[in-house]
Amino acid sequence: MRSTSRNLISVEPIRTTRPGLKLREASLKDYDQIASLETRHGLAAKSFEEWTHLHVNNPLLPGSPIGWVIEGEDKQIVGSVGNVPLLYELEGKRILAVTGRGLVTEPAFRSASLVLLDRLINQPGMDLFLTNAITPASAAAFSVLGCQRVPVGEWDQSAFWITGYLGFQKSLLVMKNLPAPLSYPLAVAASLRDRLTKTPLGENDVEVQSCLRFDVRFDELWEELRRRNPHLLLAIRSREVLEWHFKYALLKNRLWIATVVDGVRLSGYAIFDRRDNAKFGLKRIRLVDYQSLDGTTALLGPMLSWALKKCRDEGIHMLEDVGRWLEKGELIDKAAPYRRNLSAWTYVYRASNPNLAENLRKRRVWSPSLFDATASL
Repeated sequence: MRSTSRNLISVEPIRTTRPGLKLREASLKDYDQIASLETRHGLAAKSFEEWTHLHVNNPLLPGSPIGWVIEGEDKQIVGSVGNVPLLYELEGKRILAVTGRGLVTEPAFRSASLVLLDRLINQPGMDLFLTNAITPASAAAFSVLGCQRVPVGEWDQSAFWITGYLGFQKSLLVMKNLPAPLSYPLAVAASLRDRLTKTPLGENDVEVQSCLRFDVRFDELWEELRRRNPHLLLAIRSREVLEWHFKYALLKNRLWIATVVDGVRLSGYAIFDRRDNAKFGLKRIRLVDYQSLDGTTALLGPMLSWALKKCRDEGIHMLEDVGRWLEKGELIDKAAPYRRNLSAWTYVYRASNPNLAENLRKRRVWSPSLFDATASL
C-alpha cells in the first residue's frame, strides 16, 4: 500500500532551519556526538553495538537512513532523531511504516525539533508514521505535524500491581522525598488492601510455560495470526523480527516470554520487559505484547498471574501495563488494583495514504501494544 499523496492532512512542510544550521542524514560516525547529546538531556543512550544493531541489522527495510541530525557551523550536532523503518500488514497488504527514537535538541535550538520530525514523518515512500513513546516536551510538535491519537486503549494511563510492598513504598517515598521509616506501615496497609480487594485474573488450569528464546513456533503462530486477522493492522512478528527487536533485552536478561502450548504449537504468548527506575530504586516489569490464536484475552489472565508470581519470587516491586486493555470493562481495567496518570498521550500516528487513513479511523482495525514503534526497543 504505497502513498498516493504526500500529506492527507494539510500541514505546511518545514524545510529550513535557522541560518548557520544544516540538516543532514546521520551516519555511524555520528554515534559519539549523538550519544553525548542524548545523555546530556536525560535520554538513555544505547551502546554503540546496540545502536548499530538497531539500525544496521533491521530486517524489515534494510538500507534505510539511520536518522537525521542538525549541526551548527562548527560541525557540532545540536539535534538528532533516529529512524526505524517497520512493516505492518492490513487486509493482506504490506504497510511501509516508520517510527523515530531519541528525538533530542540542545535547548537553544529546541525549535529545530520540528525540522527533524518533519523529515522523519514525511520521508518518501512511507505509508504510515507512528510512535508510542511521546513525552510532554514533544507532544505539541507531533500535533502540529498532524498526528492523531490511536483510537484503542488509554495511552495516558498505566495500571499496575504491587508485588514487593516494602520495596515499592521505599521507592515511592524516595520519589516524594519523604522519610523512609514510613515505608513499613504503608507497605502493610497496601498489602492488606490488596488481599481484601483481589480480583481473579484467569483460569488456574491453564499451564503457562517460560520460554528462553524465540523458536520456530513463533513463525508458525505469526503465520496463523496474519491468516486469521486480515482486518487488523499488525506489526510483523516473525521469529526474525522478534529476535532483532528483543536481542539485547534477552542478552541482558531483561525479557520474560510466557507461552501457552497446545500440543506442539503455541496458542499464545505474552512478553514482559524489565524497566527499572534506578534513580528511585524501583524494580519494575512491564507487559509489552500479548498475542493469542483465538483473538481473546482468555490466556492473558493466566499469563499475568504467572508474571505476578515470578515478580514476587525475584524481588520485583511492580508489574505494569501501559495503554492497552485499560478501557472500561476490559481485563486489566477490572483486575489491576492501581492506576496512574501519564504526563502525555503516548501513542499517535499519521497516515500519508488517504485510503489507509480512512481505515485507521475505525477502532476495529487497531490492536496496539508496546511492541509497536520503539517503546520496547
